[in-house]
Amino acid sequence: MQAFARSCFPPPVMLGNSAAMQAVSKGIAAAARTSAKVLILGETGVGKDVVARAIHATSARGGQPFVAINCSGIPETLLESELFGHTRGSFTGAVRDKLGLVQQAHRGTLFLDELGEMSLRMQASLLRFLETGEVQRVGAESGGTRSDVRVIAATNRDLRQQIADGAFREDLFYRLNVIRIDVPPLRDRGEDIMLLFNHFLAEAALTHGLGLPTVTPDAAQLLVAHPWPGNVRELRNVTERLVLHDHAGEITPDHLPAEIVDVPMQRPHRAEPTSCPTAAGIASDPLATMSSPRGDELWERLVAGHDSWALVQEAYKRRELSRNDLLGLVDRGLRETRGSYREMLRLLRLDATDYKRFHSFLYQAKCNLPVGPYRGAKVRRFTNVAARRTGDVAMSA
Repeated sequence: MQAFARSCFPPPVMLGNSAAMQAVSKGIAAAARTSAKVLILGETGVGKDVVARAIHATSARGGQPFVAINCSGIPETLLESELFGHTRGSFTGAVRDKLGLVQQAHRGTLFLDELGEMSLRMQASLLRFLETGEVQRVGAESGGTRSDVRVIAATNRDLRQQIADGAFREDLFYRLNVIRIDVPPLRDRGEDIMLLFNHFLAEAALTHGLGLPTVTPDAAQLLVAHPWPGNVRELRNVTERLVLHDHAGEITPDHLPAEIVDVPMQRPHRAEPTSCPTAAGIASDPLATMSSPRGDELWERLVAGHDSWALVQEAYKRRELSRNDLLGLVDRGLRETRGSYREMLRLLRLDATDYKRFHSFLYQAKCNLPVGPYRGAKVRRFTNVAARRTGDVAMSA
């Protein structure tokens, strides 16, 4: 249990520029204007507790206690005592009267986390309090005392399904579901991932007194492609781990955890010869852009030393090369290097210091293909130059 007051802590901030997070922010603002009960729904790790604290901190009760309890972390036999208190001698170990969390949160907010784990018996006790406002201590013989608290509840469970299964009381659901806020999973907030990652990276560096590393573009692409099953909590833990490892100021794909780097491969398919992939298409399916004949020819000339990367850049700027040609070249390079832009630089005889300029050019040309799907892929080489030029491409593993 923790209590927070407005004077001690600034209001928690929900970071995110996505439409989904803008909706959450509006929900927080609407809930803060009232003292109505709030039900927060979302997967584990999305930040339901942050939403609850933000509502409390920006409400009229912000200067009063914020008391939180995890309903899944306390055995049922003790949960009633924790919430409503008990009298001395009411059970073994009750050596003195104890004030419950409901009364400790008087005039403030009571946050019931993991509500879906509460037993039916405890649900009945909670419903009784919500209907009457009276707190009945365990073991008390006389009538209960009243407590003025705002109740905010959260769960990662599907309460309607639990109602259908007989595991959750329908009347309690409707009693709590006055204002509802759905917190989206991180995988549905792709545009927020790097914003959150950089925020927690800076926070971890400050906390541990270590240097703040930067994230390379290819590492950032892997981070955005990761589904983040543990949501914001997982992301925050990853940032702290990376800061503690002190990666000499730069985070590359080689520094990322295996579960982020090992992106499941999508089955590649050949794009129509006349199609030119859009940036959105590249992001959603990088392997849709198969190595084009022109791109493969450029790649082979570059690695053989017949041309230089500078000539390719100039040809693209003069529009002698199309974006499709350049995409084909990058695709071929990533296939050859199994998703390593740094290895591409080595093969193109570029200095390691050219890494940022190389990536900057590809970003401006919208040809910066995500590296994740190429990692672990079998390297495929084109074996017949003449056939390739006619479009009849022979490939071998």
